[in-house]
Order: sequence, then C-alpha cells, then structure tokens
Amino acid sequence: MILFQNDHVTVFQSALYQTNSTVVETDDCIIVVDPTWLPNEINEIKRYIEAIKKERPVYLYFTHGDFDHIIGYYAFSDAQTIGSENLHNHPEKEIKVEKIRQFYNDNYIKHDEPIVFPSIDLIIKEDGQKIQIGQTTLQFSHAPGHTKDGLFLYIEELGVWITGDYLSDFELPIVFDSVKSYYDTLNKAENLLSNFDNHLLIPGHGQIATDKNEIMKRIKLGRDYLQRLQIAVQEEDEKMIRSLENEFLFPSGFTKYCHESNVKIMKKEFV
Repeated sequence: MILFQNDHVTVFQSALYQTNSTVVETDDCIIVVDPTWLPNEINEIKRYIEAIKKERPVYLYFTHGDFDHIIGYYAFSDAQTIGSENLHNHPEKEIKVEKIRQFYNDNYIKHDEPIVFPSIDLIIKEDGQKIQIGQTTLQFSHAPGHTKDGLFLYIEELGVWITGDYLSDFELPIVFDSVKSYYDTLNKAENLLSNFDNHLLIPGHGQIATDKNEIMKRIKLGRDYLQRLQIAVQEEDEKMIRSLENEFLFPSGFTKYCHESNVKIMKKEFV
C-alpha cells in the first residue's frame, strides 16, 4: 500500500515488517529503492513505475544487501543498479539468495523468476560520493553497523534522505556488523542532519519523518539503547540484558535473534 506520497516521492509499505520501498521521480530519472516483499507488492511498484516513467531512465538503488531489501531485484532488469562496494563484493551472496528462496518456500509462494543476488552497475566506493543525473544530485554516505554494506542516500534537490535500516520510529538498533560502526553511523546521521535542508526522512521500516526534532529523537533513541546495552554487557547484568530484549516491539523469534546478535557483538567489541 502507499504510505506516503507527494509530487516527487511515493513510499510503498509492505504488510511485512512495515518495510518501505521508495520511488523518487525527478525531471531526469526514476529512482527505485529496495522494492519488497511479496510478489503482488513488488508488481504494484513495477506497474506504478511503468505508468510514470515516460522516457526517463530507471535506477535501482539498494541500501544494503539483507535479503528483504534485495528480493525485488528480479522485477527491474532494465534498471541501472546502485549499491556500495561492500554490497558489490558481498561475501555471502548465495546465503542471501537462499534466504529469499526459503522465504518463498516457507510461505508457499510460487515464484518463477530467477532468484539472484543483484549485480551492481554503479558502485559507491567513497564516503560522500555523488552521482549526477541531469540536474538531479544523488549523494551517498557509508552507513556500516547494521551491516557492513549499508549506505545513506540524500537527494539534494528534494531534501529526501533514505536511511535503510536506521532511524526507524519503532525498530531498535539491530547489529549484524559492528556496534562501534553503528555508533559512528549514528554520529554521522547527527552531523548530516545539521547539514541537510528540507528533510524528508525515509527509513527502511516504519514511518517517515519530516520534523528535524523527530529525526534527532530517533538518533538519540538508538544511541541510548546501545549505550545501556553496552553498560549491561560490561557489568554482566543479565537482568538488564533481558530487560533490553523486552524493549523490542513485536517480540518474536526474529527479535530474539537480533537481540542475541547485539549482545554477542557488544561482548566482542567492548568486553
């Protein structure tokens, strides 16, 4: 379904995990971000793009390589792809592909299209690297921590900031890469917030934000959670560690797995 829409941006939100897929329309191009989850949801996004693109080129941008964010790759074979160098060189491509395949099997979803890891055409290597498409400027920032291959995208002319799996209104930090890098990415987000104008923040999951105070609140929420978890792990406070797990909304096997990953990496880096 469409969660948000203005003259340039349409955000589709999946029924699963409140996952957002974004379509940005400028005079120069169409930018599709992380199309996901279910085939009918991906087809809705595809039909929308076909209806609006006219003669403009389509770019398919992946915020990172988690399987739920690359699952719609098959539907946009004519698009030029954009991703980080770490996504391009991802060491677990086949594992991600197998997770997509398992998702379809677990949910009895018939899927005839090839299931492959994205091939990246435009590789982002430098922090702050820009891609110029006509009058449209795409500015990318490395955003490791959740995963090593994460990227932020800021579209200068529109004030649109797409953050992948950071700065959700409800989802606590999930660390699969590095807590130290996650801290650095939150610090970077705070710096970028002070430099960006006309904010429209679109996270990978949850609600968008247009208010600078709300965005700052989300940065502080993530930092506060990590700092409290760090103290609990360093002090071997198992009661507090369990309490922090209970702060995840929608408790499930998945959030338990995420919490255990957070604790494991916290111990590795800070104990």
